[in-house]
Amino acid sequence: MTSTKPSEDAAERFVTAVMVDIPDDKPVIHMISCGHPSPLLLRESGATVLRVPEPAPPLGLGMVPASAYVPTTFPFQSADRLVLYTDGFTEARNAHGVFYPLAERVVRWADLESRHLVRRIAADVREYADGQAHDDMAMIIAQRDRVGSQK
Repeated sequence: MTSTKPSEDAAERFVTAVMVDIPDDKPVIHMISCGHPSPLLLRESGATVLRVPEPAPPLGLGMVPASAYVPTTFPFQSADRLVLYTDGFTEARNAHGVFYPLAERVVRWADLESRHLVRRIAADVREYADGQAHDDMAMIIAQRDRVGSQK
């Protein structure tokens, strides 16, 4: 016999996603967002939030027509870094209930290598939230090769 009672995890039957294409031969990225937090473009001049003007709904919320997946192209130059992260970073709150300001904080450590930058941000979020982060946190940093670098 099956229960008609809603499952406890019914609210978690969808997933946000961001799909990024980084062509080798062009200084751009193509991005489709499905309700995911907007990535950050990190460069020497600071951090820019890459907002997709026409995001698709999160995956798993029903049938979505292919026309809903509209790619947006952004510049991605030599030595630029793309910071992709889950909402566990931006939804962490301090003792006053203020969300963690990722875009504002990440520029403080922009000179760090990517692996050290991820560790520094994760430590800062835990400190900011007084160890009370209640969501998963995942972060990936993609970096455009510098001009003249070897693969």
